[in-house]
Amino acid sequence: MGSWGDEGVERLQAFVRAAERINEIVGRGVAWLTLGTVVVCFAVVVLRYVFSIGYVWLQEVYVWEHAAVFMLGAGYTFVHCGHVRVDIVYARLSLRRRAWVDLLGTAIFLFPWLGIVVWHGSSFFALSWRLLEPSAQAGGLPGLFLLKTVIVVFCALVGLQGLALAVRSLLVLAGREDFAPGQPVH
Repeated sequence: MGSWGDEGVERLQAFVRAAERINEIVGRGVAWLTLGTVVVCFAVVVLRYVFSIGYVWLQEVYVWEHAAVFMLGAGYTFVHCGHVRVDIVYARLSLRRRAWVDLLGTAIFLFPWLGIVVWHGSSFFALSWRLLEPSAQAGGLPGLFLLKTVIVVFCALVGLQGLALAVRSLLVLAGREDFAPGQPVH
């Protein structure tokens, strides 16, 4: 492994394992919100069309759950290589070239994009918290600021997984092909 040494590789491996474990736990936990989304949506439909009863807050519950699933589950999807790629080219590349694509793509596209989201969203997020912003809808949920917090958590989880992908790519480039993305870290 050159100048990294066994201890350095073990630390990098431990980082990848920890980052991916965090996203795995969050993703599996947030997946249960999909069940909640279906149950609440079903309840909204039954209440509205069978009993002619409607609650704005209940409609917002399933919309907010749905948003949380996508935002908080993005890191989990990233761990499992589930995001859309242009696989026509990527799939035909060698592991080393894929590692370069992943490393450069993460550095050039992912991290700047996350930085822009955080930079431009920070005032939006902070104002929402200062106001303890409720839903804009009469009868809606009181904690819109909590939903907006999901944006920041999304950036943290995807950023963490981006770092894990970058570390995996560096290890592949250093000759550790067993660290290729999509492979479990033992």
